Amino acid sequence: MNSPARRILKKIVWLVLVFFGITIISFWVIHLAPGSPTDMETTLNPLADSDARQKLEKLYGLDQPLPVQYVQWLGRMARLDFGESMSNDPRPVMDKIMECLPVTVGMNLTALVLTLLVAIPIGVRAARRPGGAFDRGSTLFVYIGFAMPSFWLAMLLMLLFCIHWPLLPLSGLTSLEYESFSTFGKFADLLRHLTLPVFIYTFGALAGMSRFMRSSMVEALRQDYIRTARAKGVPENRVVWSHALRNALLPAITLLGLSVPGLIGGSVIVESIFALPGLGQLFYDSVMARDYPMIMGSLVLGAVLTLLGNLLADLGYGLADPRIRSGQSAGSGGGGAS
Repeated sequence: MNSPARRILKKIVWLVLVFFGITIISFWVIHLAPGSPTDMETTLNPLADSDARQKLEKLYGLDQPLPVQYVQWLGRMARLDFGESMSNDPRPVMDKIMECLPVTVGMNLTALVLTLLVAIPIGVRAARRPGGAFDRGSTLFVYIGFAMPSFWLAMLLMLLFCIHWPLLPLSGLTSLEYESFSTFGKFADLLRHLTLPVFIYTFGALAGMSRFMRSSMVEALRQDYIRTARAKGVPENRVVWSHALRNALLPAITLLGLSVPGLIGGSVIVESIFALPGLGQLFYDSVMARDYPMIMGSLVLGAVLTLLGNLLADLGYGLADPRIRSGQSAGSGGGGAS
């Protein structure tokens, strides 16, 4: 039987190998895409000739064979140096990422916490009386959430709360007078600008999470250890919220782990609509400009978040289910109800 520390170490080694595989494939694929970072300065410039293009390619290191470029990039990445952007804003890639990181991560983490605070009670209550009025109503709510595109909901809310009822700002992260506000005024201004984006993130994630919790709780409440706990006279709230919920959280932990990489990918649409300077918008602009260092920096961040989410999901499994911590099979029996 493997100890928990050894199991985690093996998992980390495997994730490191997967990470290098992701970087190799990503580096190869982005160079297969048509276009080049030099196009904006040469092809679209009537005064630039082929000699100017060759000089730019040599400057950016694009004249080297692809394996050589990858090894050079890997050496810089080991020092957390992703190079300088090839766009019109030639700052270091890491500086641009760190500038946009707080906006995207802050919005998504806030939405994630709100989703858990709302989805878990909805799923638990719906599972306690399957087929009841609350279960049917929440199911209808979930179907609406799944079917409603985020960009359409965003425009609808902007029309309602920013134009017809001008209660919230239409776009941007702060107001023009932001610097003149007090500390509380700055916080309130940020809150007003981020209310709609965070609501859209939360509404989109709420549907899936509440359905996962509902189905998991229905299955957990049918287990033998739940019937045993009820037969022993354990209070119903303790049966539901202590014994059943702990086992029902396992699928939710998986969903949380998979939602971590969405901090970047899922932000492109919302950040574009609300003109927010986040990672999603930065990644989209870098792809359109064929900004290889910026694209690789964003992909590395996405890969790290994905693998980190996978690792956190495994650790969360161990916290929620002692059988996994001790190396036993999760299917060997239900959690006890003492």
